[in-house]
Amino acid sequence: MKFRAEIDVMPLEALLDPQGKAVSNNMKNIGLPEIGRVRIGKHITLEIEADSQSAAEAKVDEACKKLLVNEIMEYYTIRVSEAAEA
Repeated sequence: MKFRAEIDVMPLEALLDPQGKAVSNNMKNIGLPEIGRVRIGKHITLEIEADSQSAAEAKVDEACKKLLVNEIMEYYTIRVSEAAEA
């Protein structure tokens, strides 16, 4: 079966986020002073061939730990669903 995975990777709360800080500091300059504490991360999508959703989740988790995420500085969340037939 084919599955689609969506992975959100964000900097750990305890760490400085220079991109997020720059965006937060400039919100007032564009007329949005009520927006603050911006954190910027990355969103990754991929397709995976697996026998079950749990097997797909395990493979995606492995890919995150081995390649996609620096767990010293980032955390991640995974959503896996069956891929729509094209």
